[in-house]
Amino acid sequence: MKTVSTAFLILAAGLSPLPAHAFSEPLSESSIDTADFPTWEQQRREADSVAASARNDPTIPDAETDTSPADEAVPPTDPAAVAAAAEGIDSPAPPEIEVTDEPGQVVETPAFSTDGPDEAALETADEQKTPDPFLIRLQVLLDRAHASPGVIDGYLGDNTRKAIAAYERMRDLPADGEPDADLWNILAVDQGKAMTTYEITEADLAERFVEAIPSDYAEMAEMEWLGYHDPVEMLSERFHVHPDLLVKLNPSADFSAPGTAILVPNIGSGPEAKVAKIVVDKTRGELFAYDAAGAIVLAYPVTIGAADTPSPDGVLTVQAIAPDPTYHYSPETNFQQGENKEVLTIPAGPNGPVGSMWIDLSQPTFGIHGTAHPELVDKSNSHGCVRLTNWDAQTLAKLVEPGVTVVEFEG
Repeated sequence: MKTVSTAFLILAAGLSPLPAHAFSEPLSESSIDTADFPTWEQQRREADSVAASARNDPTIPDAETDTSPADEAVPPTDPAAVAAAAEGIDSPAPPEIEVTDEPGQVVETPAFSTDGPDEAALETADEQKTPDPFLIRLQVLLDRAHASPGVIDGYLGDNTRKAIAAYERMRDLPADGEPDADLWNILAVDQGKAMTTYEITEADLAERFVEAIPSDYAEMAEMEWLGYHDPVEMLSERFHVHPDLLVKLNPSADFSAPGTAILVPNIGSGPEAKVAKIVVDKTRGELFAYDAAGAIVLAYPVTIGAADTPSPDGVLTVQAIAPDPTYHYSPETNFQQGENKEVLTIPAGPNGPVGSMWIDLSQPTFGIHGTAHPELVDKSNSHGCVRLTNWDAQTLAKLVEPGVTVVEFEG
């Protein structure tokens, strides 16, 4: 694939470079909390205009094929975390697939995993190579308004656009899913600062970290706990942020030292209204929760079943809530993972097959649950269940009522 950056086109055309902030502000509390839509829109227009002029200049040579490595790989922290992806199918040679929310970055589809990106749904964005301060602020404010973008990463991907459209629906705006002045004027007034500081505690570091988790279910079943790999992963989930971004926000932080102050998203508190109805849009990969009056309580991106292992149809009921669930693997009832033909009980933990929360539904074997890989939500397929980030699953579980809340599957 031939790619060319806006900066290259500007320089090749002999034009004056745009200010550095036209491409990416340094990440800091100030740069994020002062970022706004008018400035971001102006910078994009200036960059697009200059790039268009340069592309039409016949004196500029064709760009060479970009074979340079991506800035980062996804997931960023520990390859073992990828290998531990749950509900999977053994595959011989994992392909590299570009991920929408992280332009120019790749994820290696792990063996024994259904968290393999849906190639048809992915797209490439060549120009944004680093997290954008405005997009970080936008994602944090959307998250705090209960229109979840999934993982806060500073990129304008599909999950962020869905969150924008969901918030626009909540506020009776035209739901086009794109940042605009009407959206920003309401969102920025509704919310306060996007960033805050957090001091790492002794209790944080006393978490039961697990250095490596096998991908094979039989080996996984021999473990006692499928916990976070390290403090970075744990804190990333607590503050709904991509581990890479957490590290970029705190480049000199010692995450293993109590008392370390770190910059994190100010995620606020969850909604309080009880959820009477959940609608899972299987076509869009999105979940909406409604109160008894029909108002939207929250909206989340979700992973749903593949064509050969589809999510349910019709209307089900929430049956039970199970925090930190163990996972009952039965190849005759569900699917066969690798060579595992025996019934297994997989221990609990946030990096387990169903994450840190299970919401049981009235159709046997189906539920709404968390995941060990939040960055792959709606970029993958499940074996039929509805998969959320762990934090979104935990929030939703507090609002549903077993025997009362209904779940409608559409699409």
